Amino acid sequence: MASIHTTLTIEPLQADTFGPFGDVIEAGATARQFAINQGYATRFHDLATVDVGEGKVLLNIFRALPRRLPMQLQVMERHPLGSQAFVAMAELPFLVVVAPPTPELVLADIRCFRAEAGQGVNYAKGVWHHPLIAIGRECDFLVIDRGGSTGGSNLDEIDVTVQQIWLPG
Repeated sequence: MASIHTTLTIEPLQADTFGPFGDVIEAGATARQFAINQGYATRFHDLATVDVGEGKVLLNIFRALPRRLPMQLQVMERHPLGSQAFVAMAELPFLVVVAPPTPELVLADIRCFRAEAGQGVNYAKGVWHHPLIAIGRECDFLVIDRGGSTGGSNLDEIDVTVQQIWLPG
């Protein structure tokens, strides 16, 4: 198989452009919000659709080591039975590489977004994505995803190293 060399453009993470892949999680002006706790806090309400099907909701912390750019993509994965949300626990940006939830990964459809400090993502069920790409320094992420066993695997992976897909430096 011949190697293809592609460098992805890094796009800003915005709800309208990320919409086909899931939800942007942020305390932004477009979020439904209201005062709580006697006015000492603001609730940014219902920011993502958590879909775990017949599973159980898990709250996890993933500690991601920073990646050096430029970097070659290595693997794309998807979770066919539930959504998966990532919110950085530090005020740090990170990169989000995704492709639509198709039965087979379409390499030409891979996109890269830069999540800024204060943003997170919720991958819709079946969306192809690269594992966490922390940049700058080590970062902990609050991860909300599906647990439990109801039959079937909730992880599909594909090696994309032969395709030479790169993120710019």
